[in-house]
Amino acid sequence: MRARGFTLVELMVVLALASLLVATAWPSYRAQTLRAARADAVDALTRLQLAQEKFRAAHGLYSGDLAQLGGARSRLGHYAVSLSASGPDSYVARASALGAQGDDARCAVLTLEVDQGLGRIGPSPQCWNR
Repeated sequence: MRARGFTLVELMVVLALASLLVATAWPSYRAQTLRAARADAVDALTRLQLAQEKFRAAHGLYSGDLAQLGGARSRLGHYAVSLSASGPDSYVARASALGAQGDDARCAVLTLEVDQGLGRIGPSPQCWNR
């Protein structure tokens, strides 16, 4: 009677093929997870913009202080949000990647520049998943 099972060579071939599949799929998977996590920055900057518009409606100018706006921040913790006022009618908000999200080199910092109610996003629409 012949013994049943797999030889060591067969197992090694299967492991080599599985490793090859993982090695080719991993970069694509990682790029998609980084892209998906950008939604955290987009959400934070959008909420900050809404809070700024509420503040402007109540006070006639934009705030330069995140605390006055309810401390808008990244809900998932992938980004640190900062705000700088350029004047009473303009501000720049930035979401800077933290931790593993920093591997997203092309879109490590998302910006929202608002001047007299008109916004401009950066560094590119692709970073905003548009």
